[in-house]
Amino acid sequence: MAETRTGTTTTDTSAGQRLQRGLTPADSSSVITMAAKGKTTIANGVVAKIVGIAAREIDGVHDVIGTGAGASIAGLAARVTHGDTRSQGVSVEVGEREAAASISIVVIYGVSIPQVADAVRRNIIDRVEAMTGLTVIAVDIAVNDLYFPDDEKAEEQPRVQ
Repeated sequence: MAETRTGTTTTDTSAGQRLQRGLTPADSSSVITMAAKGKTTIANGVVAKIVGIAAREIDGVHDVIGTGAGASIAGLAARVTHGDTRSQGVSVEVGEREAAASISIVVIYGVSIPQVADAVRRNIIDRVEAMTGLTVIAVDIAVNDLYFPDDEKAEEQPRVQ
């Protein structure tokens, strides 16, 4: 069985906060188990996709979005090339046995943001732990925008001049 290594990783969140987590940084994948018959590794991108999908499953979440100019360019490129956007707006830190995630979401106007954030956090933790066996130590959520369903309905109606 693999021994657990811990280091200190410092990251900047989308809100500009500096976080320190006791995780061993993993470049592209993390060792989950080492048994007598082999080891299992899970790519960080897989964990990020699980996080993005789990957040979108919650009522009140309109979308998961990236922030900044780089995210805008990446989002446009993904839409043009029909790329996979499930992990867009998500960053993860994955160690040998633990994971932490940061996610940026757009919430539907009128819902309770604390309740939606709590539901998103619980669902992400449940999904990641059930699917990967990793222990989720933190889920940071940034609500970066509001979605107004009435605006979309107004755009769909033809204007009479």
